[in-house]
Amino acid sequence: MIGFLGHPQGGPDGGSIRAYLLHRVKPHLPPWLGWGATGLAGALGNWRWGESAAAGVGLTLASVGLTGATWLMGKSTSKQRRLHSAVTVAAGSAWLTAACLAGPTTGPIDDLYLMGGPVVALSWNVRMVLRHNPEGAAGAEGGSADGGLLEKIGLARAQIGATTVEPNRVTARIGLEPGEQTHDDATKALGRLASALDLPASAVRYTPDADSSRRGEYVIVPEDMLSEVVEWEGPSNLGGSIAEPLVIGRYDDGAPLLVWLPGDPEMGRNSTHILIAGGTGSGKGDTALNVLTEILSRRDVIVWFSDPKAFQDFAPLRAGLDWGVEGGTQTEIMVAAVEAVIPARTRWLGAHGYRQWVPAAAEVQNDPEHTCRSDGRACGCPGMPFLVTWFEEAANTLRNLGDDTFTGIAQEARSAGISLVVSLQRPSYDQMSTSTRASLPSVIALGCDPRDEGFSLPETVIDAGAHPGAWGNRRPGYCYVVSPGIDEDRYPSPGRTRRFTIRAVPVMERLAAWAQRNGAHADPVTAGAVSGVAGRAYTGRTTDDGAPQPAALRAVEEEDDMNHGGLPVDPEDAGIDPEEELPGAEEGDDAPIFGQDTGHKPSPAEARQLFAQALEEFEGAGQMVVGPKDFMDWCDRNNLSRPWVSERLKEAAMAGRLEATNTTGRWRIVPALTAA
Repeated sequence: MIGFLGHPQGGPDGGSIRAYLLHRVKPHLPPWLGWGATGLAGALGNWRWGESAAAGVGLTLASVGLTGATWLMGKSTSKQRRLHSAVTVAAGSAWLTAACLAGPTTGPIDDLYLMGGPVVALSWNVRMVLRHNPEGAAGAEGGSADGGLLEKIGLARAQIGATTVEPNRVTARIGLEPGEQTHDDATKALGRLASALDLPASAVRYTPDADSSRRGEYVIVPEDMLSEVVEWEGPSNLGGSIAEPLVIGRYDDGAPLLVWLPGDPEMGRNSTHILIAGGTGSGKGDTALNVLTEILSRRDVIVWFSDPKAFQDFAPLRAGLDWGVEGGTQTEIMVAAVEAVIPARTRWLGAHGYRQWVPAAAEVQNDPEHTCRSDGRACGCPGMPFLVTWFEEAANTLRNLGDDTFTGIAQEARSAGISLVVSLQRPSYDQMSTSTRASLPSVIALGCDPRDEGFSLPETVIDAGAHPGAWGNRRPGYCYVVSPGIDEDRYPSPGRTRRFTIRAVPVMERLAAWAQRNGAHADPVTAGAVSGVAGRAYTGRTTDDGAPQPAALRAVEEEDDMNHGGLPVDPEDAGIDPEEELPGAEEGDDAPIFGQDTGHKPSPAEARQLFAQALEEFEGAGQMVVGPKDFMDWCDRNNLSRPWVSERLKEAAMAGRLEATNTTGRWRIVPALTAA
């Protein structure tokens, strides 16, 4: 710390030995000049006032007053300096008074001058030597070895305490003046401290002591180790558990940048959701790839991913996703599916004795302590992998579905072993509801507009020195991370994620192939719940040959309680004789096939049948959310009006074939098996 807080003397004025010696002696001359000036003043004073009683009174009062003034003016310095200064002035003024009244050579006055004066002058020389001595500085100033730096930054009365020096990181304890200075004063001085040390603002930060209002730590990182670009070369822990930390980059002192998703009851860490926020060009895409590749490399997690940009950045990883959609209606279905699986997963975890998701929940339940059987024997139920639901470019989803789209998910999903990841440029309150933002405990804040810092980071972290607005889009990948499991004093420390280049594409494709073969599949409970909402829109992760995953097939089979024996005939057509001739054409039926420009308008019964067929067509195509606008072409083909379709939608909702969504005028199709 001394190397950063102290300022060594400059070099000699000239190249000669005499000039060098003069330069080294000059700082030590003032005490000796003061000693000589005091002796001369004593001689002149005795010549002028040697016989004056009034002068004696005046000199005595002046001596006391000067000593008191020195003591008061030394309040802003250390206690040792204040006492040393007052003793020096008191001794000098007392000798001067005695010399002026009795004479500088009377009695012991001259001996005191010749012996005491050099001692006092030398004491100041010793103090100056210790002041610039790294080994003795702490003792010289009572623990304040700042070399005048604290005074420059407006904390002259504060004290520097214990200092820890690590590679590229200096941590100095600081004690502020009791009753005069608080943590606010220390944080306000960060800019001046960076200026005094000639460092960028992000290189200095202040961490307050939670148990004190006047104690904390200054952390100084003199070298920016993030300036070097590090390319992504592969996941950090292939085949590990999602409960282990995700390595997404490094801090400015070289330490790894870690994030945890599931909670840990042993460590007291809660499960979390993540907000990834950053302006255009801040490296948000690469940051998301760092997080996603780490997640896909773990054995006990599945990922549902929505990307309105059609997987522009994430295409090489799409094969490893359990469910991937491209925004719009498909994302609307995914949101509804997440809402549906939360209670199903929570119910399963509770039935098996888990208060929160842990890695053991992803294994086959062969432990009697985690059984759903009433007799206490192991149930052998399939395990439940962790679920990550990721909404990329979430501003589009929030715009279409409302700013509170994720509120319920964010508040309830963590207890169900689900983490929500929301990525958008500007998490302002006009895009995301306050309740949703408060339910996202973790944030990866990249460069942004300085006015948007408060939307991403907590105020305490900004006060401690975190300022992503200082980067903007000039330093892609630079970020601050606030998340459970990270020491709070790390929150204002900048980090940088790894960069993805064209060379990373083959590695990502191999990772997706690994996830296809070795990654987790959706458990029957999760697959059943999502199939009950999304129907054929959800197939689960496909294998290398394109077949759906086994769990999704099992979920559909469990939901399908219809009798498949005999001929595949609808109940309404059971009484029709297949050998009977079709009825002849009626008057006006110049076009007997519905949907052509000419022909009779379908009867109400026929129109309802057509409407039911249209719903089946939407479901078969995977479009599980519909509204009147989706039937416009269908209405034109069948000579039906939009108000008529709106009425049929309401009837279908009353019959259980449709369910209302959070968006007015939009309905979610209930899969046919579930409705049956």
